[in-house]
Amino acid sequence: MDKFTVLTGVAAAIPMVNVDTDMIMPKQFLKTIKRTGLGIAAFYDMRYDENEVERPEFILNQEPFRKTKILIAGKNFGCGSSREHAPWGLLDFGIRCVIAPSFADIFYNNCFKNGILCVTLPEVQVDALTQKADGAEFTVDLDSLEITEPDGSKTSFELDSTRRHNMLNGLDDIALTLNHIDKIKAFESKQQAQQPWLYN
Repeated sequence: MDKFTVLTGVAAAIPMVNVDTDMIMPKQFLKTIKRTGLGIAAFYDMRYDENEVERPEFILNQEPFRKTKILIAGKNFGCGSSREHAPWGLLDFGIRCVIAPSFADIFYNNCFKNGILCVTLPEVQVDALTQKADGAEFTVDLDSLEITEPDGSKTSFELDSTRRHNMLNGLDDIALTLNHIDKIKAFESKQQAQQPWLYN
Protein backbone atom coordinates (compact mmCIF):
# COMPACT_ATOMS: atom_id res chain seq x y z
CA MET A 1 0.00 0.00 0.00
CA ASP A 2 1.36 3.44 -0.88
CA LYS A 3 2.12 5.78 1.99
CA PHE A 4 -0.17 8.74 2.53
CA THR A 5 1.57 11.82 3.88
CA VAL A 6 0.60 14.98 1.98
CA LEU A 7 -1.84 14.97 -0.92
CA THR A 8 -2.33 17.98 -3.16
CA GLY A 9 -4.86 17.94 -5.95
CA VAL A 10 -8.12 19.13 -7.40
CA ALA A 11 -11.17 18.30 -5.30
CA ALA A 12 -14.44 17.28 -6.91
CA ALA A 13 -17.70 17.66 -5.02
CA ILE A 14 -20.50 15.12 -5.31
CA PRO A 15 -22.76 16.43 -2.52
CA MET A 16 -25.34 13.65 -2.71
CA VAL A 17 -26.65 11.92 0.42
CA ASN A 18 -26.58 8.10 0.68
CA VAL A 19 -24.31 7.38 -2.29
CA ASP A 20 -24.16 3.61 -2.07
CA THR A 21 -21.51 1.16 -3.24
CA ASP A 22 -23.62 0.16 -6.25
CA MET A 23 -23.52 3.77 -7.44
CA ILE A 24 -19.77 3.86 -6.85
CA MET A 25 -19.13 0.46 -8.48
CA PRO A 26 -22.08 -1.20 -10.28
CA LYS A 27 -22.57 -4.95 -9.92
CA GLN A 28 -21.51 -5.87 -13.48
CA PHE A 29 -17.92 -4.95 -12.59
CA LEU A 30 -17.64 -7.26 -9.59
CA LYS A 31 -16.43 -10.29 -11.55
CA THR A 32 -12.77 -9.36 -11.36
CA ILE A 33 -10.53 -9.92 -8.35
CA LYS A 34 -7.92 -7.47 -9.65
CA ARG A 35 -7.64 -4.10 -7.97
CA THR A 36 -6.58 -2.35 -11.15
CA GLY A 37 -8.59 -1.37 -14.21
CA LEU A 38 -11.73 -0.41 -12.30
CA GLY A 39 -11.24 3.35 -12.47
CA ILE A 40 -13.24 3.56 -15.68
CA ALA A 41 -16.19 1.91 -13.90
CA ALA A 42 -16.29 4.26 -10.89
CA PHE A 43 -19.68 6.04 -10.80
CA TYR A 44 -20.37 4.29 -14.12
CA ASP A 45 -24.10 4.94 -14.37
CA MET A 46 -23.62 8.60 -13.53
CA ARG A 47 -20.66 9.01 -15.87
CA TYR A 48 -22.12 7.27 -18.94
CA ASP A 49 -25.50 7.00 -20.65
CA GLU A 50 -27.14 3.79 -21.93
CA ASN A 51 -24.93 3.96 -25.04
CA GLU A 52 -21.76 4.22 -22.92
CA VAL A 53 -21.29 7.83 -23.97
CA GLU A 54 -20.02 10.24 -21.33
CA ARG A 55 -22.60 12.46 -19.69
CA PRO A 56 -21.02 15.94 -20.01
CA GLU A 57 -22.94 17.26 -17.01
CA PHE A 58 -21.32 14.82 -14.58
CA ILE A 59 -18.46 16.46 -12.72
CA LEU A 60 -15.86 13.72 -13.24
CA ASN A 61 -16.33 14.07 -17.01
CA GLN A 62 -15.33 17.73 -16.84
CA GLU A 63 -11.92 19.37 -16.70
CA PRO A 64 -10.06 19.64 -14.38
CA PHE A 65 -12.03 17.09 -12.36
CA ARG A 66 -11.10 14.16 -14.61
CA LYS A 67 -7.89 13.93 -12.58
CA THR A 68 -9.32 14.65 -9.18
CA LYS A 69 -7.54 13.14 -6.18
CA ILE A 70 -9.92 14.39 -3.50
CA LEU A 71 -13.64 13.72 -3.38
CA ILE A 72 -16.00 15.81 -1.25
CA ALA A 73 -19.17 13.84 -0.63
CA GLY A 74 -22.47 13.89 1.26
CA LYS A 75 -23.67 12.06 4.37
CA ASN A 76 -23.54 8.28 4.64
CA PHE A 77 -21.15 7.89 1.72
CA GLY A 78 -20.46 4.27 0.76
CA CYS A 79 -23.62 2.75 2.22
CA GLY A 80 -25.19 -0.42 0.81
CA SER A 81 -23.40 -3.69 0.15
CA SER A 82 -19.90 -4.38 1.41
CA ARG A 83 -18.18 -4.64 -1.98
CA GLU A 84 -14.47 -3.86 -1.75
CA HIS A 85 -14.53 -3.09 -5.48
CA ALA A 86 -15.93 0.35 -4.60
CA PRO A 87 -12.71 1.66 -2.99
CA TRP A 88 -10.69 -0.24 -5.62
CA GLY A 89 -12.46 1.76 -8.32
CA LEU A 90 -11.98 5.09 -6.56
CA LEU A 91 -8.29 4.38 -6.02
CA ASP A 92 -7.77 3.29 -9.62
CA PHE A 93 -9.50 6.47 -10.77
CA GLY A 94 -6.91 8.41 -8.74
CA ILE A 95 -8.90 9.35 -5.65
CA ARG A 96 -6.81 9.05 -2.46
CA CYS A 97 -9.01 11.03 -0.07
CA VAL A 98 -12.77 11.27 0.53
CA ILE A 99 -14.18 14.00 2.77
CA ALA A 100 -17.75 13.60 4.06
CA PRO A 101 -19.94 14.21 7.12
CA SER A 102 -20.31 10.44 7.62
CA PHE A 103 -19.42 7.11 6.03
CA ALA A 104 -20.86 3.61 6.06
CA ASP A 105 -18.71 1.55 8.43
CA ILE A 106 -17.67 -1.27 6.08
CA PHE A 107 -16.83 1.12 3.24
CA TYR A 108 -14.86 3.30 5.67
CA ASN A 109 -12.79 0.33 6.82
CA ASN A 110 -12.24 -0.92 3.27
CA CYS A 111 -10.94 2.48 2.20
CA PHE A 112 -8.24 2.49 4.86
CA LYS A 113 -7.27 -1.08 3.99
CA ASN A 114 -6.66 0.09 0.42
CA GLY A 115 -4.87 3.38 1.08
CA ILE A 116 -7.76 5.85 0.79
CA LEU A 117 -7.98 8.41 3.58
CA CYS A 118 -11.53 9.08 4.78
CA VAL A 119 -11.93 12.43 6.55
CA THR A 120 -15.06 12.96 8.63
CA LEU A 121 -16.07 16.57 9.25
CA PRO A 122 -19.24 18.31 10.47
CA GLU A 123 -21.71 18.89 7.66
CA VAL A 124 -21.33 22.66 7.81
CA GLN A 125 -17.59 22.35 7.20
CA VAL A 126 -18.09 19.89 4.34
CA ASP A 127 -20.58 22.31 2.78
CA ALA A 128 -18.01 25.12 3.05
CA LEU A 129 -15.36 22.96 1.33
CA THR A 130 -17.88 22.04 -1.37
CA GLN A 131 -18.39 25.72 -2.17
CA LYS A 132 -14.64 26.13 -2.68
CA ALA A 133 -14.24 23.04 -4.90
CA ASP A 134 -14.29 25.00 -8.15
CA GLY A 135 -11.25 23.42 -9.78
CA ALA A 136 -8.58 24.82 -7.49
CA GLU A 137 -6.26 22.57 -5.51
CA PHE A 138 -6.63 21.47 -1.92
CA THR A 139 -3.88 19.95 0.23
CA VAL A 140 -4.58 17.21 2.76
CA ASP A 141 -1.76 16.80 5.28
CA LEU A 142 -2.12 13.62 7.33
CA ASP A 143 0.88 14.41 9.49
CA SER A 144 -0.56 17.73 10.71
CA LEU A 145 -4.20 16.57 10.33
CA GLU A 146 -5.09 19.65 8.29
CA ILE A 147 -6.76 20.46 5.00
CA THR A 148 -5.42 23.58 3.30
CA GLU A 149 -8.08 25.18 1.13
CA PRO A 150 -7.46 27.08 -2.12
CA ASP A 151 -7.63 30.43 -0.31
CA GLY A 152 -5.02 29.32 2.22
CA SER A 153 -7.37 28.78 5.14
CA LYS A 154 -7.03 25.53 7.06
CA THR A 155 -9.49 22.98 8.38
CA SER A 156 -8.38 20.54 11.06
CA PHE A 157 -9.64 16.97 11.25
CA GLU A 158 -9.25 14.03 13.59
CA LEU A 159 -8.25 10.43 12.97
CA ASP A 160 -7.49 7.64 15.39
CA SER A 161 -3.79 7.09 15.94
CA THR A 162 -3.66 3.51 14.59
CA ARG A 163 -5.23 4.38 11.23
CA ARG A 164 -3.02 7.48 10.98
CA HIS A 165 0.13 5.47 11.70
CA ASN A 166 -0.78 2.79 9.16
CA MET A 167 -1.58 5.30 6.42
CA LEU A 168 1.58 7.36 7.02
CA ASN A 169 3.69 4.21 6.80
CA GLY A 170 1.78 2.44 4.02
CA LEU A 171 0.84 -0.51 6.21
CA ASP A 172 -2.05 -2.69 5.09
CA ASP A 173 -3.12 -5.91 6.85
CA ILE A 174 -0.51 -7.97 5.02
CA ALA A 175 2.30 -5.56 5.88
CA LEU A 176 1.19 -5.49 9.52
CA THR A 177 1.33 -9.29 9.58
CA LEU A 178 4.77 -9.33 7.97
CA ASN A 179 6.03 -7.08 10.76
CA HIS A 180 5.85 -10.25 12.87
CA ILE A 181 7.49 -12.57 10.32
CA ASP A 182 10.28 -13.64 12.71
CA LYS A 183 7.75 -14.73 15.33
CA ILE A 184 5.68 -16.51 12.67
CA LYS A 185 8.71 -18.42 11.38
CA ALA A 186 9.78 -19.32 14.91
CA PHE A 187 6.30 -20.66 15.67
CA GLU A 188 6.22 -22.70 12.46
CA SER A 189 9.66 -24.17 13.15
CA LYS A 190 8.65 -25.17 16.69
CA GLN A 191 5.35 -26.59 15.48
CA GLN A 192 7.02 -28.57 12.70
CA ALA A 193 9.43 -30.11 15.22
CA GLN A 194 6.65 -30.98 17.68
CA GLN A 195 3.91 -31.92 15.18
CA PRO A 196 5.67 -32.98 11.96
CA TRP A 197 2.57 -34.78 10.65
CA LEU A 198 0.96 -31.40 10.01
CA TYR A 199 3.62 -30.68 7.39
CA ASN A 200 3.51 -33.98 5.44
